[in-house]
Amino acid sequence: MMAMIIAVHLITSLILVQQIQTSFKELSLEGRLHAVTEDLQNRHQTWASKPRTRDPVLALYKHGHYREQHKPEESQPKLLEEEGQQKANQIVDIDHVYYTSKVYGPGDAPSKYLWVNISEMKREEWKVLCLLSSTHRQTERVNLSFSFPFYGHLLKEITIATGGFIYTGDVLHQMLTATQYIAPLMANFDTSLSKNSTVLYYDNGTALVVQWNQVHLQDITLGTFTFQVTLHSDGRIIFAYKEIPVDINDINSKNHPVKVGLSDAFMVLHNIEQIHNVRRRTIYEYHRVNILKSKISNSTAVEMLPLPTCLQFSSCGPCVTSQIGFNCSWCSRLQRCSSGFDRNRQEWVDFGCPEVVLHIFAFL
Repeated sequence: MMAMIIAVHLITSLILVQQIQTSFKELSLEGRLHAVTEDLQNRHQTWASKPRTRDPVLALYKHGHYREQHKPEESQPKLLEEEGQQKANQIVDIDHVYYTSKVYGPGDAPSKYLWVNISEMKREEWKVLCLLSSTHRQTERVNLSFSFPFYGHLLKEITIATGGFIYTGDVLHQMLTATQYIAPLMANFDTSLSKNSTVLYYDNGTALVVQWNQVHLQDITLGTFTFQVTLHSDGRIIFAYKEIPVDINDINSKNHPVKVGLSDAFMVLHNIEQIHNVRRRTIYEYHRVNILKSKISNSTAVEMLPLPTCLQFSSCGPCVTSQIGFNCSWCSRLQRCSSGFDRNRQEWVDFGCPEVVLHIFAFL
């Protein structure tokens, strides 16, 4: 009898492990996990270490072009149906697991006070990014004066792009638009088309405002776009729109993605058996927030509030007993609480933390 019970537990454990492995493979095949792969030779051995400027990829794109290699996004019937149903409403409140979002229409009071009027500030308080104000598909790194929590991870620097978005990853690569972004309006903007186009920012110690001012799309002449994003030290993210001359759904995404929302990912380093001392870096997107594009127009705003994550817990007890919508587990080797899916995924795997989680699942 005891032998049968042990056998049943063993079979159950194997099935659960196989299901988890299978679901992970299926997720990567679906494309929800974007694979951005590069071969790394004589690079840093742990993924958590920040890339050095000697990294040829980082050196190439520190102040350089980013390019987009993507297929046009397939239409999502459920999302399109939701947009149609929501069109009559003004304030749209949605729970995105990691964030909650509210979309304010032109007649809503928050749309007015969430817009930061930089022109009323002193000239020395805001900075124009000259490189980004006269070119196409360029990025520039900006240091923050405060720590900004993004998906529970504290950021001290970001990368601003001409294409209407902020890249939040540590490692710069050619497909910045794929994931790890904060995008008030990601599109194919070209600031070299007009002398009036500028990209500027303002940091007051507790918030960073980035504004794309009177920018034009490269694909077609539709008028000027003026919009901004504000990152607050408490994790709040504000998208505010002053000039949106067209329906965002009508913007062509053939040469550049058109996105409104957030995305984050984790990085995994793989050894390549055929080539000695070379590792492949793959970036997997684990979550994305899509804001309804049909709700974005002149004088609208989006407010996103962060929800609790496993990373906020610093001891075992509160971690494993937390009820925040995530299956939080404690790894004693790292002294860290995690769901296993965040930017520290590589370290979580390398230290054997998932084995403890799987063991608990298998024998409960």
